Amino acid sequence: MAVAGVGIGAWLLVGGVPGVVAALVAAAAARHLLSSAETTSRRRDREEVERTLPHVVDLFAATLRSGAEPVAGLAKVCAALPGPAAERLRPVVERSRWGAGGIEAWAAVADDEALAPLSRAMVRSQASGASVVRTVERLAEELRRESLAHAEDAARRVGVAAAIPLGVCLLPAFMLLGVVPTVASLFRSIAP
Repeated sequence: MAVAGVGIGAWLLVGGVPGVVAALVAAAAARHLLSSAETTSRRRDREEVERTLPHVVDLFAATLRSGAEPVAGLAKVCAALPGPAAERLRPVVERSRWGAGGIEAWAAVADDEALAPLSRAMVRSQASGASVVRTVERLAEELRRESLAHAEDAARRVGVAAAIPLGVCLLPAFMLLGVVPTVASLFRSIAP
């Protein structure tokens, strides 16, 4: 419906034969933009995954430190911290339980933008034989730093966003109550 509205609007704006071409181009562009837009539920899920992922990875590292196998540890983490991140990690657990190797199991989340670093870290450590615990601990630390940086950026944005309405409200009041009376008294003292 919105695509048709954009096309009709472009046709009405330009008019004639060029308007038809403009309508087709505008409708195609609107369709592309609307199809690539993120829905509200997807955005909420993505934000929730980004918010909880440092905790999930940190808990995963703790289970590995305690001696749990990666799949068993991941299953415990998914049970302990339910939510979008756990739901996205469940295919890894399920694939492993059905006999997939570590690399094949972690391929289930390799395309997930938020979980891809964990997938790459696990595949890399399993392929190279490096310590899985150290790899996951490093990733948990990195995710904690990124989460803290995002929180600090959000706090700065709130401060800037709050300053604009305050300035809009206080500047006219300052001008009317502070500057105008001062200037008026100066004119009265100068005038004979």
